[in-house]
Amino acid sequence: MGNHVSAKRNYDDLHGIILLNKPKGISSNLALQKLRHLIKAKKAGHTGNLDPMATGLLPCCFGDATKVAHLLINSDKTYIARCVLGIKTDTGDATGETIETAALTQVSDQQIEQACLALTGDIEQVPPMYSALHHKGQRLYDLARQGITVERPARPVTVHAFKLLENTPDYIDFEIKVSKGTYIRTLLEDFAIQLGTVSHMSALHRTETGIFNAAGMKTLEQLAEIKQLEDVLIPFEKALIEYPVIHLSEQQTQDLIHGKQVKCDQADELYVMLDQQNLFLGIGQVDGGQLRVKNIFMKSYQQRLSRLS
Repeated sequence: MGNHVSAKRNYDDLHGIILLNKPKGISSNLALQKLRHLIKAKKAGHTGNLDPMATGLLPCCFGDATKVAHLLINSDKTYIARCVLGIKTDTGDATGETIETAALTQVSDQQIEQACLALTGDIEQVPPMYSALHHKGQRLYDLARQGITVERPARPVTVHAFKLLENTPDYIDFEIKVSKGTYIRTLLEDFAIQLGTVSHMSALHRTETGIFNAAGMKTLEQLAEIKQLEDVLIPFEKALIEYPVIHLSEQQTQDLIHGKQVKCDQADELYVMLDQQNLFLGIGQVDGGQLRVKNIFMKSYQQRLSRLS
């Protein structure tokens, strides 16, 4: 998750998620800071980093929502990616230096679809040197900038869909849905290897992350025009849609707030807890007939309570 940011005077306790269409050319964290200053939010974090050259869906979490951001990072993600055949770069994308070229720059739709098929499903992927992964306490990209290459173990990833959108003389566009931790630029390099050539990624746009999709996202310019923040601030329990719900009585709500466990005959697992007014209180764990608090979101809960009174 992105850096947590210290509170500033005249900044508000905002709780929720905003779907930002990240602009090209800036880091995810800088995009988050710009949004945070724009809406004057005290506490912020983002989920699922996008490289500076990438655009698209960046869920930005504010206030108590930062506590559920880690659940979003683990989600599947969908991208529109542009691949250029015949040129390989040191970074795997258009920001790098050319390190290899190949004569084969155009292939048939059928060849593309066969190569995509070979890379669909559960595959092993060697992470790129230009990545934020650590090696002996150093970021791989810091080593790469010093001209150092180290062995990276292959990691299992899942490519749920690898679909050809457009095949032109200059580039190939794909829609690709993958599990967390998948590097699209590496996937496109492996795709080129299937065809006996080299490639790099020239554009990347994220359209889905978990339950969120591009339909709800806004640019910084669009968000600057918004008069009512509630129109775009998504209640963060929406990010927890895959968890079952427990409805609490008034007494149970009070007991849990005061750190007590309550009797519960539900199956042992994690639950979204709603109070007697259907307000989101937090996440609870049922264990052997007892419900206890896993995460409680008092600031946002009290804020919603006060709006009802």
